[in-house]
Amino acid sequence: MPTTRTRPWRILVTGVGGAPGFDLARSLMRHRCQVIAADCDPYAIGLRLPEVTPRITVPILDPGYQSGMLRLCAELRPDALVSTVEQELPQLLTLCRPLAEVGVTTWLPDPPAVEACTDKARFAAVLTEHGIPTPHTVLPDEIDRAPAGPLVIKPRHGQGAKDVHFCQTLEQARVLCELVPSPVVQQRVKGAEFTADCLVDRSGRASVVLRHRLLVKGGLAMVSATFYDQEVEQHVRAALAATGLVGACCVQGFICEDSPQRVVLTEANARVGGGFPAAEAAGADLIGQFLCGLFRQPVDHHRLQYKPDVCLTKYYETLAISERTWQ
Repeated sequence: MPTTRTRPWRILVTGVGGAPGFDLARSLMRHRCQVIAADCDPYAIGLRLPEVTPRITVPILDPGYQSGMLRLCAELRPDALVSTVEQELPQLLTLCRPLAEVGVTTWLPDPPAVEACTDKARFAAVLTEHGIPTPHTVLPDEIDRAPAGPLVIKPRHGQGAKDVHFCQTLEQARVLCELVPSPVVQQRVKGAEFTADCLVDRSGRASVVLRHRLLVKGGLAMVSATFYDQEVEQHVRAALAATGLVGACCVQGFICEDSPQRVVLTEANARVGGGFPAAEAAGADLIGQFLCGLFRQPVDHHRLQYKPDVCLTKYYETLAISERTWQ
């Protein structure tokens, strides 16, 4: 991580109610950063982490989001802002200049990369254009072009496993499209799930840490195990280049050993993955090197090498107990 400092970096992390933001805040504190933990939900667990500066933010869809974020940064003067909420990235892109004017560094992908990561239909189109295996994806008005066999219906702009449904027929898919907000219809892929935790530096060089998603609950990998696979890594690197992702990000997919297409990629996220601590446990200095890139210092990709077969299990813990004082 950057070493030419007389005081700790002060980092504003948004979305600390989710696993990516919560674990990122913890990791940054282990790297001796001061963390401003932010979330629009007053019940967000990351607001109760010891030693953070907690702040409740304006919701993303609120007209006052941008002015609220600028006020927060003007008040607390963070050195950098790191978002773990992809839905706020389009707004943060428009704030880059005013944030810089108050001394806040950001490291955000370009608008096309943000679109590819927040729009599942666009992600599928980008990968298809580049010849990268991904599930056949159609919109509701194209449902007659959907592939035969098991299907999955999910929100076009969703995250995690919310509003994701599986079905067998087009008739069932049509009904589900009426229930799921802004849906896409995809070929269902079966195989071994994996996530690639990635760091793409400012020159475009990428490091990739692969982990199996051995136990998944609500879209979050509760048990992960690192592994090597050259073919998977090649496809991940191709997806990173095709989408234009930068900084800390992740790519998900399946390994389908009995299928003609062994590796299929399903999505990418322009943020740290919810299970990235597995990469760190396996020896990759993911957050330390992310800090180097964030503050425009060289990323040491040798320090992003990792060991396979390192298994990490996430668990629930109680951070704070207090008497209820609200109605």
